[in-house]
Amino acid sequence: MSTIERMNKGSGKLLQHVDIKTKEGRSAIGCPAGNCFWPKSDSGLVNVPYTLDFQFSNEDKAVIEKAMLEFATLTCIRFVPRTSEADYLNIINDIGCWSMLGRSKGSQDVSLDSSGCIFHGVIQHELNHALGFEHEHSRSDRDAYIRILWNNIIPEYKASFNVSDTNNLKLEYDYSSVMHYGKFAFTNEYRLQTIQPIPDNSVKIGQRIGLSNLDVAKINKLYSCNVCSSVLSADTGVFYSASNPSNYPNNYNCTWLIRLSSNQVLLQFKAFDVQTSAGCKSDYIRVFDGPSRTSPLLMDKSCGSGQMPSLVASGPVMLVEFVTDGSITATGFRASYSTVNCGGTFVSPTGSVFSPGFGTQEYLPFSDCTWTIIAPLGSKVRLAFTSFNLESSKTCSYDWLEIRDGVLPTSPFLGSRHCGKEDIQPITSTSNGLILRFVSDSSTQASGFMAKYSIIS
Repeated sequence: MSTIERMNKGSGKLLQHVDIKTKEGRSAIGCPAGNCFWPKSDSGLVNVPYTLDFQFSNEDKAVIEKAMLEFATLTCIRFVPRTSEADYLNIINDIGCWSMLGRSKGSQDVSLDSSGCIFHGVIQHELNHALGFEHEHSRSDRDAYIRILWNNIIPEYKASFNVSDTNNLKLEYDYSSVMHYGKFAFTNEYRLQTIQPIPDNSVKIGQRIGLSNLDVAKINKLYSCNVCSSVLSADTGVFYSASNPSNYPNNYNCTWLIRLSSNQVLLQFKAFDVQTSAGCKSDYIRVFDGPSRTSPLLMDKSCGSGQMPSLVASGPVMLVEFVTDGSITATGFRASYSTVNCGGTFVSPTGSVFSPGFGTQEYLPFSDCTWTIIAPLGSKVRLAFTSFNLESSKTCSYDWLEIRDGVLPTSPFLGSRHCGKEDIQPITSTSNGLILRFVSDSSTQASGFMAKYSIIS
């Protein structure tokens, strides 16, 4: 049972489809008069005013605001604190997770029970109801994509599986939507499915991690947002600028949100050709260590052509932004992403690099970790080891650390591989960075290593 179903079951609230508050029920995407939509401003943004219940803790508020911020990153929707607007969302700490459907007049309740609803995807699910979106499994064409197993549903919840009369925006059915029920929603017996994806029952449904790529596309289409954005949620993938390998268009602004289910994101540029300008003020790419433009930078405005450093996020989310001006284009970029369980990218003036588990446990077998330390152009990196203990071998062929003098995968090695209990002397790069790669095999682990770095002029 999902979080929303568990929180709302037996709540006593008058709800349709489990979490839609009844009030002249309607679907904004099936509302010809348009009065179910939140209005668009002259700037092209759709401002949705809101208030937050004083009962929410600061931690709860931070999670809610982070979930809202993702809409701003990927769409023209802006959830803004209410000042004096007549129509607004009143986000309350009530029993259960629920919302009204589309825009209503006046104060419009959205319930996020702090005892179980304060999760990124759950919050976005309820906010998407407030924008006008029904459950994906209830859309009018759903019978071509799923089979409802009515005999397995708790009788009082069968109405939650009814088909709705929806405008599907000429976009395909989305098994991965944050608005889709899971396979066992309201089952009357453990392990009996209530929803069966067809023709392939192995397809996953019911995620509450966050907005899917099609969720974003539907918001942008419904609200006529002039926004280029994508959500990349597979464990690996490739993406590229418009028209690549031909030239990208002028005045092109696009973002890619990479959101994995766990671990860390590894980004590698396979091709990079962006108009060169002083300070990369014309066309540029930026990469953020997180879901929004307020997240820490992994790579500041970059342009020109040639090989680029590999980047590792601190977690499972990374944002890539590509911006161009009105003149001079190039072929753009092509990049791949994948999941790794260690490594990192460092751009702060000082910091520490250490093997996984250092100080608490021995490093794990089959580790393969890469750390890139990037200094501003014209600066260098100084690295000093405070502890070093890896499995020993004559040729350092089992567990080892290698260091490259530069930020590119092809940068030259600084000396040979290191292993055992070496006393590694302080290292200073000749350019603006260093790459450290640590590899362990299947047997014999040790305490690992710790090194401190500083960026010097």
